[in-house]
Amino acid sequence: MTGFGWKLHGDGRHLAPGEVVKPGERLSWGRTIALGAQHVVSMIGACFVAPVLMGLDPSLALMASGVATVLFLVMTRGRIPSYLGSSLSFVGVSAVIARQGGNAGTLTGSMLVVGACLAGCGIAIQVLGARVIHAVLPPAVTGAVVMLIGFNLAPVTASTYWPQDQWTALLTMLFTGLALVVLRGFWSRIAIFLGLVFGYALSWVLDRTTGRIHSANGSGQITDHWRIDFSGVAKAHWIGLPHFHAPDFSASAILVALPVLVALVAENAGHVKAVGEMTGDPLEDKMGMAIAADGTATMLSTAVGGPATTTYAENIGVMAATRVYSTAAYSAAAAFALLFGLCPKFGAMVAAIPGGVLGGITVILYGMIGLLGAQIWVRNKVDFAVPLNLVPAASGVIIAIGGVSLKITNHFELNGIALGTLIVLTGYHALRWLSRAAAQRRMPLLDAGTSDYDRTTTKPE
Repeated sequence: MTGFGWKLHGDGRHLAPGEVVKPGERLSWGRTIALGAQHVVSMIGACFVAPVLMGLDPSLALMASGVATVLFLVMTRGRIPSYLGSSLSFVGVSAVIARQGGNAGTLTGSMLVVGACLAGCGIAIQVLGARVIHAVLPPAVTGAVVMLIGFNLAPVTASTYWPQDQWTALLTMLFTGLALVVLRGFWSRIAIFLGLVFGYALSWVLDRTTGRIHSANGSGQITDHWRIDFSGVAKAHWIGLPHFHAPDFSASAILVALPVLVALVAENAGHVKAVGEMTGDPLEDKMGMAIAADGTATMLSTAVGGPATTTYAENIGVMAATRVYSTAAYSAAAAFALLFGLCPKFGAMVAAIPGGVLGGITVILYGMIGLLGAQIWVRNKVDFAVPLNLVPAASGVIIAIGGVSLKITNHFELNGIALGTLIVLTGYHALRWLSRAAAQRRMPLLDAGTSDYDRTTTKPE
């Protein structure tokens, strides 16, 4: 039975070869709770990194993720096993809004609007069918937007985090990369979390052995300071509510944040497809509801000062490894997240992560976000010999990464992510409408050595 009346799978203890625990089933409650804890460990690194990078309360983020997950399970009627954690897609947005003079309230206000738009998109997709996603957001467009969002973050690492402690950043980057490549199974899926632990421990050791570091601190001032500042941890209570704050709405901030909507729709659609393939249950009919659920959860989280939410790929890996797709395990994970969110001292420990550690982590993390765009192109076999695919994507990515600005009036301008996304989205559809011939294969704009090599080389006899 699907929903919240889970049926015990077999004896609740063992899985025969080839068997899986379906979303409407569960193992024994002891094993289900343990699997829930494993899901929390799997997602906790990214779930905490996102709010820290955006200047939001990590304890509130964790609590909000628990509430968001329960809401998602209810709205999808327990058919889609998924955990909703903090979205990293808005990290670049937060940096732009901060440069414009915005604060945490401005950021959460812009994310709330994006959440409302996402919920609206989900409802439209549920009514019109999943095919509307492919019509409005073809892979050439989606891949470009995801790529420019990730690569636009490069200056944040280079100018904010890395200079705080370059050697710790370098070693953390190397350790995290090694963990991602060498480790297998569950450990590889929590490599980001392991990198945070390694960098944290390294910073603690360096503070004890080499003393204060002379470098930029979190505010960018060059001072002598400890890598780890535990003053906030000492003041934090063991039990208490996280810090709530109301959103603030700014037209310029909302405009900067809206392009992330494209990435969120693509992210959710990909997640639903992946889970459907894994569980053997086609979920196309629930795709719109899943997107609407994520949008609603984002609105709920940001309304009290939390980050936007999104489905987490880390937890797909846990399901693949365990062959347990039970939504009961996700309910247990949500309960754990709520409990951790009620421990301010735990959140203060996370907030004390040194800037150098974040520098090492974000080099990999931001690069991975950007290259997910390339992965979308590869998986969907986007042909860049076709000018319609090449020109809008190339233009938008360069505009976003380079921080190009377009001044509309004395008080309004488009730049970075917003302008890049607008160029990709409108450019693709405008060119397609203006010339149907542009969609046909023409002489490639790239040289033959990169686009037609395989078709022009002579096959061996």
